[in-house]
Amino acid sequence: MKNDKKKKDFLCPVSGKCGGCQLQNMTYDRQKAFKQASVVKLFGRYCTVAPIEGMDNPYNYRNKVSAAFGTTRSGMIISGVYQSSTHNIVKIDSCLLEDKTADSIIVTIRQLLREFKLTAYNEHTEKGFLRHVLIRRGFATGEVMVVMVTSTPVFPGKNHFIEKLVSIHPEITTIVQNINNKFTSMVLGDAQKVLYGDGYIEDILCGKKFRISPKSFYQINPVQTEKLYNCAIHLAGLTGNETVIDAYCGIGTIGIAASDRAKTVIGTEVNKDAVKDAIVNAKLNNIKNARFFALDAGEFMQNLASDGEHIDVLFTDPPRAGCSREFLDAAISLSPEKIIYISCNIETQVRDVHHLVKNGYKVKACRPFDMFPHTRHIENIILLTKN
Repeated sequence: MKNDKKKKDFLCPVSGKCGGCQLQNMTYDRQKAFKQASVVKLFGRYCTVAPIEGMDNPYNYRNKVSAAFGTTRSGMIISGVYQSSTHNIVKIDSCLLEDKTADSIIVTIRQLLREFKLTAYNEHTEKGFLRHVLIRRGFATGEVMVVMVTSTPVFPGKNHFIEKLVSIHPEITTIVQNINNKFTSMVLGDAQKVLYGDGYIEDILCGKKFRISPKSFYQINPVQTEKLYNCAIHLAGLTGNETVIDAYCGIGTIGIAASDRAKTVIGTEVNKDAVKDAIVNAKLNNIKNARFFALDAGEFMQNLASDGEHIDVLFTDPPRAGCSREFLDAAISLSPEKIIYISCNIETQVRDVHHLVKNGYKVKACRPFDMFPHTRHIENIILLTKN
């Protein structure tokens, strides 16, 4: 069994071209040790770093799968991921990290393109029909969303194509056509239309129901996300009397999960689609003490500070670039008793934590999570309290 486990870590035939699994040459135990050491190197001077929370089964954990489509010189339609630091597509039929259902649907779509005489998009000529396919699956509900990103709103043979796809994959609950006709590295465009189903899926996380639309942010590893959020809420030590800010709230996952233990939850997020989902999610869970605003988190915090508002606990889960200086300074002005800083980039996180420590806060806990096995990425929770 030991030899079989070691062999499994080297199963991917395109790891050298893809570049997505930077740590695939290590056993999973070595990966966790490597990540633990990385967190200790940055945060060990502030507090004792807890052991990293790994996965029992660190494979096929991605509930969101995106595939680029293209054509080879011989005319074969391929789908997969962009080779590291290039826009060359590495053909992939299945990935050790991705949901198996999603991978199977992408392969079927690739086959149906040929059957329906539809073309893949060519970045150089800016011609062709299908650019990307994005799939989301609710691991708890089994619901599946397929987003077909096309260069034009015209979809020849649309009804028959959708009928055939759903007949092969009856697990699909909704299909959305997203139109992206710009020369851009962004996957999704601004316009979209629902071709089948409701245009969204639902999933359950931390005992709460969440609606997920094509453009909404939702953590890609639901197994680890539940552990992560439960840990973050535990560290907050909520008693039911606190006013809580959920900054960079996405579809409201952290705030809604914490709402049962707080007096008031206020979420802010610049993505308007995500905020619409957050408002719906509060209603889905019959939550009366949560409000969500479509505003930049830094601007929102500055406005609160200017108005002399008081908050008790700040949850922040920013993008990889970290928090802006304006956001951090507004947080310092608001002076919450606790700041729970969740990050997928420990380099920008330690930069921001250093600024908070210089301005009256102390690091009380550091809890790393392996949200992205076989990659270099680390999710980390830092608890800061007022000195």
